[in-house]
Amino acid sequence: MRQHSVHIVRSLKMCKRMLFFIKKGFFMNKKNNNSPLLSMGEWLLWGGSVTIILAAFLLFDRGNVLTLIASLIGATSLIFQAKGNPIGPSLMIVFSLLYGIISFSFAYYGEMITYLGMTLPMSLFCLIGWLRHPFQGRKTEVEVNRSLKKGEKTLMWGLTAAITFAFYFLLKALGNANLPISTLSVATSFLAAYLTLKRHAAYALAYACNDIVLIVMWVMAARSDRSYAAVAVCFALFLVNDVYGFISWHRMQARQEKAGR
Repeated sequence: MRQHSVHIVRSLKMCKRMLFFIKKGFFMNKKNNNSPLLSMGEWLLWGGSVTIILAAFLLFDRGNVLTLIASLIGATSLIFQAKGNPIGPSLMIVFSLLYGIISFSFAYYGEMITYLGMTLPMSLFCLIGWLRHPFQGRKTEVEVNRSLKKGEKTLMWGLTAAITFAFYFLLKALGNANLPISTLSVATSFLAAYLTLKRHAAYALAYACNDIVLIVMWVMAARSDRSYAAVAVCFALFLVNDVYGFISWHRMQARQEKAGR
């Protein structure tokens, strides 16, 4: 019990240091220093997510600290992505690396390859793209892309179909656990990453669909190893955060359109 308490204290200290770095770091807009980092509702959403993640770790896991750290970083990433803040994709790079390791531990090779080979590099491209398209020069808010061009939509669906088809046979050859649901996860992950790169509000809906798929996947994994239930809880929280992200981006888009008139 003492060892578990040490893990939790260390994780909370990590969250504190991470938020201190975020508050004082590069992405704070010097022209708008009086604006809050997060609204009161967003602080409550983030705090509630952290609390539930810690509770799930104590209830189901108590051993895999990597899962705990990845979950905390992931929850923090999503709250900033919902704000259109480049901190979001920068933390997603770290989450993708950790989640790839966790997926490998249960032979979810599709998840490992998807996050390490697709989500991680696309998050890097998103970070660069978001920094190059700030709204009215604010580094803390990306300019929302209101619509995709016809060619971009065609490319998106064509690439999604091709990647999903290719991954099905690749994962089958690797002996991936729960093959059909894992293949569906690849499709929803790519859609989400593509839309995030394009700075479109629908990215959050694609991630919400991916969250539902991953909840099912990790519940199935938890049947053989109870500790993976903590990962399922993590993605249930991600689902709540992504729904909020969709709402937040639509509000942000409306505000940006009004400011641009």
